[in-house]
Amino acid sequence: MAALSTLILLLCAAKDVMPSSSHWKPTWPSYRVPVILPRSTLNLEKPQFDAEARLEVTSPCGPECHKSSPLPTYEEVKNYLSYETLYANGSLTETEVGIYILSNSGDGSQGKTRTKRQIYGYDSRFSIFGKDFLLNYPFSTSVKLSTGCTGTLVAEKHVLTAAHCIHDGKSYVKGAQKLRVGFLKPKLKDGSKGANITNSAMPEKMKFQWIRVKRTHVPKGWIKGNANDIGMDYDYALLELKKPHKRKFMKIGVSPPARHLPGGRIHFSGYDNDRPGNLVYRFCDVKDETYDLLYQQCDAQPGASGSGVYVRMWKRQNHKWERKIIGIFSGHQWVDMNGTPQDFNVAVRITPLKYAQICYWIKGNYLDCREG
Repeated sequence: MAALSTLILLLCAAKDVMPSSSHWKPTWPSYRVPVILPRSTLNLEKPQFDAEARLEVTSPCGPECHKSSPLPTYEEVKNYLSYETLYANGSLTETEVGIYILSNSGDGSQGKTRTKRQIYGYDSRFSIFGKDFLLNYPFSTSVKLSTGCTGTLVAEKHVLTAAHCIHDGKSYVKGAQKLRVGFLKPKLKDGSKGANITNSAMPEKMKFQWIRVKRTHVPKGWIKGNANDIGMDYDYALLELKKPHKRKFMKIGVSPPARHLPGGRIHFSGYDNDRPGNLVYRFCDVKDETYDLLYQQCDAQPGASGSGVYVRMWKRQNHKWERKIIGIFSGHQWVDMNGTPQDFNVAVRITPLKYAQICYWIKGNYLDCREG
């Protein structure tokens, strides 16, 4: 009973402080973010890297299925948020975590599948062309993984993506040990690298410049689960690059309820595999949500998995508009809605617990992760 009470406290940490109805700006809420810290680390055997990379995840378990699932216990949540770390030399560790709630300390806190069915009616995706768009924020934060997925820059050396792009739930995918991240760069007519663009050397087209990944974090919730159970809720991973990418990145944030999103709408850009070499942008309304997932019908194709789902809202403390990543695009679901089949594309929400975990992976200091 005590464990259940603790878990309810964790879930209540998502309680947000929203602007009054008279406030016309959609405003980022303030959250009381829990603390997730490593407790012990165990060396594991080197993985085989024998799984085939999947560019999407399918599941027949829809919103009502997830909403009716029993509330996990405190120990189960700790188990799901424990994680594996894969290093570039092939070594692997498992880290057990502890979850803590800190009091307010004046920090301002308060059945069927389809393979390529991710387009709903008229295709509303936009291919982003031209270096003036591709190399500018927020489109410049989207990167391509060598396994075929998309990722988003969330720190100077870190990329957020979907776990299934690295691990199929049972084994690491082929190429995960030598994983690379691709950045679009101008390819010049004179053959130079494009570091300095002059009037006499105009870019002819774009190309990818690749950076190796130093280590990868994948939550045990994905590894222990599956798409029909709790695994879908933990389909996210963080990559640490071997060197800084030197681009502007997008911060992560706790996902507000769908009704508080500007227009109830989300945005993301990815490298859909039906448009090779193109960055594809889209936006759409959220149709439904659970505590861990957003259900929407944004047009997408395999390859867009791992894209950072973001919104732009007013940051009251800084008195400015700010975009934040609030989820990770995961894949497609075929759902039985009261006897009527319906398709959804699904994004994993960044909850207070996930924010605390991902932020700690990035910063290594929970004191910098108190505001979601």
